[in-house]
Amino acid sequence: MSPRKIIIDTDPGQDDAVAILLALASPEELDLLGITCVAGNVPLPLTSKNARITCEAAGKTDVPVFAGSKAPLCRPLITAEHVHGQTGLDGPTLWEPDMPLAEGHGVDFIIGTLRSEPAGTVTLCTLGPLTNIAAAFNRAPDIIERVQEVVMMGGAYFEVGNITPAAEFNIYVDPEAAEILFRSGAPITVMPLDVTHKVLATKPRTAAIRALNSRVGTFTADMLDFFERFDVEKYGSEGGPLHDPCVIAWLLQPGLFSGRRVNVEIETQSDLTLGMTVADWWRVTGRKPNALFIGDADADGFFKLLTERLARL
Repeated sequence: MSPRKIIIDTDPGQDDAVAILLALASPEELDLLGITCVAGNVPLPLTSKNARITCEAAGKTDVPVFAGSKAPLCRPLITAEHVHGQTGLDGPTLWEPDMPLAEGHGVDFIIGTLRSEPAGTVTLCTLGPLTNIAAAFNRAPDIIERVQEVVMMGGAYFEVGNITPAAEFNIYVDPEAAEILFRSGAPITVMPLDVTHKVLATKPRTAAIRALNSRVGTFTADMLDFFERFDVEKYGSEGGPLHDPCVIAWLLQPGLFSGRRVNVEIETQSDLTLGMTVADWWRVTGRKPNALFIGDADADGFFKLLTERLARL
């Protein structure tokens, strides 16, 4: 069976970087056609730099990295240096990447790839605000029916919000973009805070990655050691949640996860609940399901997969 073709749309971020590494370590299952960057955790110049640093850390510099949207569709950019540090990848010692950005805009790459590849063969893996995806769908609505699946990290239901009382960061940054995706009719699988907060990089799990004694193992462990401090202090948890790698893990071992098909709508009007993912988990609205909303994960199985794959790099 040929590997599944994917595009990663991302705003690295330590957890985004781990997701990229997991994909790069799995070429038998995943054919990473390109990485498109978006402003989110940090501004676009840093997210597009961090994606290339991550590829270089893995020794995988043949994957094209594109700069995409530098701001949400119709709102000022909100960033998260308070979580990820000023670089977005605080923790390891960083460097200026030798790997150049690919020519062209990330949105054009998404459109061109979906038009050139056979319909139903490209999965969009979104790890940040959905600006690039929405812009592509708005500009080229013909590509929507060509998407195999959108697997996204974003939103929350039982865990409510992490940037406001009601909203998860990726959705809150560009709620209009999220609304466009959820109303597009494309097949969607959602990795919300409800599942990612169960996948914690505890000290023993991070130590196992560091014990790989490789460049990637040390790079990843240094990121996780920095990344955990925010969530441990905020939630009193045993480690930081690895949000974005859940997207890639789902593609590799979907049996690690469980959820249900529900209707998801995005709040774009209320000042109080802007960016809320209104997930009809209990199916009380009668609205047609438009997403598979993941609610649980085998955390030990997840970290076994992650550590084994990072050992390949």
